[in-house]
Amino acid sequence: MPSDPAATAPPEARTAGTAARPPGPARGRPRPGRPAAPARTGRRGGATPWLYLAPALAVLAALLVYPVYQLGLISLLEYTQAQVSGGQPTTFQGLGNYRTLFGDPRFREVLLTTVLFAAACVLATLAVGCTLAVLLTRVRALPRTALMLASLGAWATPAVTGSTVWLFLFDPDLGPVNRVLSLDGFSWTYGRYSAFLLVLLEVVWCSYPFVMVTVYAGIRAIPEEVLEAAALDGASSWRTWRSVMAPMLRPVLAVVTVQSVIWDFKVFTQIYVMTGGGGIAGQNLVLNVYAYQKAFASSQYGLGSAIGVVMLLILLAVTLLYLRLLRRRGEGI
Repeated sequence: MPSDPAATAPPEARTAGTAARPPGPARGRPRPGRPAAPARTGRRGGATPWLYLAPALAVLAALLVYPVYQLGLISLLEYTQAQVSGGQPTTFQGLGNYRTLFGDPRFREVLLTTVLFAAACVLATLAVGCTLAVLLTRVRALPRTALMLASLGAWATPAVTGSTVWLFLFDPDLGPVNRVLSLDGFSWTYGRYSAFLLVLLEVVWCSYPFVMVTVYAGIRAIPEEVLEAAALDGASSWRTWRSVMAPMLRPVLAVVTVQSVIWDFKVFTQIYVMTGGGGIAGQNLVLNVYAYQKAFASSQYGLGSAIGVVMLLILLAVTLLYLRLLRRRGEGI
């Protein structure tokens, strides 16, 4: 049998051959310049957060998913007082209620009014809340505490109570506001735009504390060195807010903006109480009050549910669009 040349070679040749070969990487070690493979995570670690969230998800499913399902189901049916009392069978209408809604010029007018009114409320609420949040960082402890307590008192006031108080403040005969402005006998709820203005002021009054407290907490989290550097550069209060605070508070502003859009788009109590159910000839109707009139005053529960579904879809679309714009800018919430 032929012998192995490596085996019969002298030791010097074998040593030289071994030294001539470049040393290979050790087993189990990553090569230079190549990142190590990430450690595998067990499936149990990925499921642990869902186990902690399971109770909250179950509560949300019971309080949110099932009512939304029922709302969508009723919006597809012919469901009036006759069906509720059992006098007539319930029939499936498909998208018939939605075609009736979007074919009604009254619904389109109320929808446009709701969007404009909600936008005005959101902008005013954010402006007042952010201004007072900055003011809280500039005043001493005693006025800051007084302002916080007054704001939280407005926030804690029920909507019905707050609406009734504002009606008294702007009463044509006994209201102190009319006396100060020398507008004795002027009815704020008679005109369409004056009634909307009065409701807007009440909505802002009961909504700005949430924005103020949240933004104030975000401002306190900003490092003092950043604000001191802006002051040393001679930046005014407005320039400091626009160039320093607002970019750093974008996640906080996103939360308060989305929350304000949801609250102000579905305003009901203030409009219903302060304008007597929608104003003269329905001139101050918004979608929530309009849905209430269709569902309970006219017993057209299918149409009322369809309006509720439309409001839900609009709010979901606005929220998702806003969050998508923030993610494109690299902001996280």
